[in-house]
Amino acid sequence: MRRMRRVKVVATLGPASSTADRIEALFRAGADMFRINMSHTSRDALRERVGDIRAVEARVGRPIGILADLQGPKLRLGVFAGDRVTLDRGASFTLDNSDAPGNVDRVMLPHPEILDALDVGHRILVDDGKVELVVTGVKRTKQKVAVATTVVVPGAVSNRKGVSLPDTTIPVSALTDKDRSDLDAALECGVDWIAVSFVQRPEDVADVKKTARGRALVMAKIEKPQAVTRLDEIFELADGVMVARGDLGVEMPLEQVPGIQKQITRMGRRLGKPVVVATQMLESMISSPVPTRAEVSDVATAVFEGADAVMLSAESAAGQFPVEAVATMNRIGEQVESDPNFRTIITAQRTQPESTGADAIAAAARTISETVDIRTIVAWTASGATGLRIARERPQTPMIALTPRETTARRLAVAWGVHAVVTEDAHDVDDMTGRACALACSEGFAAPADRVLIVAGVPFGSPGATNMLRMAFIGSTGKGAA
Repeated sequence: MRRMRRVKVVATLGPASSTADRIEALFRAGADMFRINMSHTSRDALRERVGDIRAVEARVGRPIGILADLQGPKLRLGVFAGDRVTLDRGASFTLDNSDAPGNVDRVMLPHPEILDALDVGHRILVDDGKVELVVTGVKRTKQKVAVATTVVVPGAVSNRKGVSLPDTTIPVSALTDKDRSDLDAALECGVDWIAVSFVQRPEDVADVKKTARGRALVMAKIEKPQAVTRLDEIFELADGVMVARGDLGVEMPLEQVPGIQKQITRMGRRLGKPVVVATQMLESMISSPVPTRAEVSDVATAVFEGADAVMLSAESAAGQFPVEAVATMNRIGEQVESDPNFRTIITAQRTQPESTGADAIAAAARTISETVDIRTIVAWTASGATGLRIARERPQTPMIALTPRETTARRLAVAWGVHAVVTEDAHDVDDMTGRACALACSEGFAAPADRVLIVAGVPFGSPGATNMLRMAFIGSTGKGAA
């Protein structure tokens, strides 16, 4: 099965898409990777979902990526005596460590490390920013901490509503005890990517990578201002990045989010690391079979910018039209990539390759493929690095990644333009050429009399040894000749 687009589609699984039949329908509609949100998934359900996806993978004969999204630290208020209160503009309101039920004057914030980190002038956003408080004073004793605030944006607040702190560096790890347990379960199940929520610093990514030990790749979710200020360091450690626009749009002014999305997308391409754009992309399709024009433009913008993947959240997890949402995103990707402006924009964003032999080979492969009549680029890759390097170049010519590792093929499911195929490693140059041509034909990328460009490394089977470019013609039997 060959996709007719380069951008990938990530679909979140949930109540509306939790059966094997529905997962297969989503894949056939266009989903390349499935996200399992651990905020709403038990470890038993995780194992069941992974098993269902692997069963679908076997039926369709294509590698499918799985992303386990860790919940991260959720900050919430305590409870109120009457379940809810209404805070008026300019009113004083206190957050403290007393476990007494709250009222219109105060409530417990059951996170002592957060109370200790708050300072005068810090903003506190409640219920996704529906209510905003500003800290005016902090009183600390051995037994009690009381943070005085003024209500800036009024509204109703009820029990255990979420709290966001855009101005405060939270002195806790991005991994809670639940996350560590979920991480172990996800790695045991064999997921391909781990998404780390509420990353603030590169150490948050390093912590997960230390536990994963290469068993899964790590994707940093950018949803806090603190992460935006340290993007370079986070990108250096992460294997990929997600632009989590939901929480990012709560903790930062909404008008800044589009610019940050472009910044992250371009940085990811420059570094050759996948970037996923997420949240509210086709939000209206939760309850409507047709998206709004603005939503279509939003998805199209991400595709024009060269994002590796676009993601559906509630649309595919809990919406009434999950398959239609995936199919819609698939069509948008196909249409944008056929637009005359797409290639111009993608080419204009290209940066110089890194000063390595492998990057030079990847850049040369793109140049040759666009100069000569090359039907497809075929890259032999064990770790997936060669596939990502060529994807970084955003070639106009379609690309196949041949790998002996099933895990590599699944991980590449989120990489722009990469069609991964699992096959045994090449034994010699003739085998490399012959099977590259045969698989290009069988996968629908080429036909007899076409010309293909092969990228590989010698000696064969040595990761990181990309050093060969070979042009081959496909003979009448489907095999190649130099």
